[in-house]
Amino acid sequence: MKGALSRWTILLLTICIAGCSSAPPRPESVGRGDYAKVAEYVSALIRHEMKKRDVTGLSIALVDDQRVVWAEGFGYADKAGNVPASPETVYRAGSISKLFTATAAMQLAERGKMDIDRPLGDYLPGFSIRTRFADAAPVTPRSIMTHHSGIPSDYLKGMWTRDPEPFTRVADRLKDEYSANPPGAVFSYSNLGVTLLGDAIGKAAGRDFVSHVRDEILLPLGMPRSSFSPSVDRTPLAAKGYRKGAEAEDPPLRDVPAGGLNTSVLDLSRFVRMVLAGGKTGDRQLINPDTLAEMLRPQNAEVPLDLDFRVGLGWMLGVPGDIDIRNGGPVAHHAGATLLFHGQMVVLPERKLGVVVLANSDTAGRVVGKVAAEALKLALEAKTGDRQPEREKPEGGNSSLSPEALHRYEGWYATPVGAVNVRKTSGGLRADVMNRTLRLILRIDGSLGLQYRLLGLFPVRIEELDGVGISRVDVAGREILAIRMHGREFPIGERLRPVPVPAQWLGRTGEYEIANPGEDAVLPEKVRLRADSGFLFVDYSIPLLFPGTVSFAVAPVSDDEAVIRGVGRGMGETVRAVTVNGEKLLSYSGYLLRKRGK
Repeated sequence: MKGALSRWTILLLTICIAGCSSAPPRPESVGRGDYAKVAEYVSALIRHEMKKRDVTGLSIALVDDQRVVWAEGFGYADKAGNVPASPETVYRAGSISKLFTATAAMQLAERGKMDIDRPLGDYLPGFSIRTRFADAAPVTPRSIMTHHSGIPSDYLKGMWTRDPEPFTRVADRLKDEYSANPPGAVFSYSNLGVTLLGDAIGKAAGRDFVSHVRDEILLPLGMPRSSFSPSVDRTPLAAKGYRKGAEAEDPPLRDVPAGGLNTSVLDLSRFVRMVLAGGKTGDRQLINPDTLAEMLRPQNAEVPLDLDFRVGLGWMLGVPGDIDIRNGGPVAHHAGATLLFHGQMVVLPERKLGVVVLANSDTAGRVVGKVAAEALKLALEAKTGDRQPEREKPEGGNSSLSPEALHRYEGWYATPVGAVNVRKTSGGLRADVMNRTLRLILRIDGSLGLQYRLLGLFPVRIEELDGVGISRVDVAGREILAIRMHGREFPIGERLRPVPVPAQWLGRTGEYEIANPGEDAVLPEKVRLRADSGFLFVDYSIPLLFPGTVSFAVAPVSDDEAVIRGVGRGMGETVRAVTVNGEKLLSYSGYLLRKRGK
């Protein structure tokens, strides 16, 4: 849910140098049905990772078909109150909420109340958004559930605030906004799209979204302690949130259908069991098997810009990094995050295994994914005897790059973590990523491996980058930068070429401040529009979401409009020059920005 960064891109591009302590040794083997050994190792791993990442509390539930074979809490739900985390502890689930919203939409489709291939406006009267794409297909519930709607990633103004307006008013805010992409063009994760879908679900059902999901999904599943709400749970079972080890407040969230679920790992295990039972819970068929199979079917195999990335209806279907589980059949999963809470749900439908991990610290994003994957890998061995293959190690080739390769890769790239400069030096290629510099090394397969040098001198092994190659591919007329892992490629960026910058936009360069902050808890800071090396960049920082400053390239498309360059989340969105009460401002995602020093 949180921010504009996809988890697997962070794993690649954020430099995570391991501490001095060693991780617990993984078991040489796990006997059939020996979930006790699984729990023993994963418990040690959890304690190690929590200490390493300063995580206050974490809970896990491991599911084998219709049984919870292990559930436990670690650390504290409330450290000051000396309340330990348990399987019943209620956390914010973040974007795991989207799986429930998608399930609600598919239930309505089964009942003939929603056709997921009809225009969203059929179910959400008054919805409209501007577009620059002639003959573009309409936004549909299906395209929203697959994150191919072209709707911007977020409407940031009022998203996190002390007293958010109802999410049902968001559609009215979009009439002057633009689509980021034509529907169906590329995967571009959108909280905003799912929020609009939640509004449409309520209108199609004839009642408010929260009550509908409670009565049609949560209560039938036996999840009475779970609820959708703008705010964190306040019951005695609720976890407190922590930032850098200190108790902090997770601000209310407007976009309830996209990230407003409060729940526990035991409650979520009931959702997992329903999925493993073909949509059935107890004697009730919550959703038909054919409908569930459609949700788990890759929907984007014919989208060239997605390369090998696959998504179902609501479900993510395998990405590089921890969740790349082998010998278990299809891997369906969804992560979740708010400002202070993180979660991960992973299901192996063919093997009837699943795991849920929830945590209450801003530093837990890496932990919940790693723990969930390791638990499921060992559970797969315990259930089937299938071990994971050895992790692929980077294979170095000729250490020198040809002039053709140097020229092919050198340049600026738009990525979800900002503009990345790949530059030629006397030692080869270097990539400047979020104030760090990585060395690019040629691998035998022709891709580029990544190496970090501490103090610029000493090579440091970064676990997240093992086996990762970087490649350049030309797709649909665009120069795409891709991750290559296990023979598959996943897009992470696009090559940028300089474009002319009109005088009107050059005259707007300078530092900006938010003119309409209201009571928003998450605000861009140190905003600057600058021209450099033939590009126009927007720099900003959001301290609550990420350290340092990021830069995004923008391309003017008229005297008063510019788009963020690149493909994927946050890309293609529009920055507009507007005049309000005689004052010239910039407008983005509901915010008005005033130039400093005027």
